Amino acid sequence: MTELDIRVVPYDFPDARELVVAALADLAQRYGGVGDETPVAVSEFAPPAGAFLVAYLDGLPVGCAGWRSHGDTGEIAELKRMYVSPVARGRGVARRVLAAVEDSAREYGRRRLILECGDRQPEAIALYKGSGYERIPDFGYYRDQPDVLSFGRSL
Repeated sequence: MTELDIRVVPYDFPDARELVVAALADLAQRYGGVGDETPVAVSEFAPPAGAFLVAYLDGLPVGCAGWRSHGDTGEIAELKRMYVSPVARGRGVARRVLAAVEDSAREYGRRRLILECGDRQPEAIALYKGSGYERIPDFGYYRDQPDVLSFGRSL
């Protein structure tokens, strides 16, 4: 891999929007519909309540993920919109973006990161399991869906 630069950007920053649209298209292809109907607001990804990160490979936006506060203890963050474009897959970008999100959440006092994904995302499941995430009780928007898988990890 050449130069990977991971930056915190607003959720509605053009590069972030482009990657989120691609992420939702990927999910729509796997699951149908619009991909993910979870309510998400731009303000949820603004520090100190959250952050959104974009990964640039040789100056091109190739991956993203964000975290937003979950619950009211101030200790839990939820991972959202984790995505790496097909041109950058298999190069360690996802693992580095996930680590950057964890670092960011930790920096703002979060002690745990949780996430939802679906059972048709074997790459994501392998990433999360390989990064120390364990299955937790389902939560969130899709908690009652049969294909949802929820994971969590202490930071």
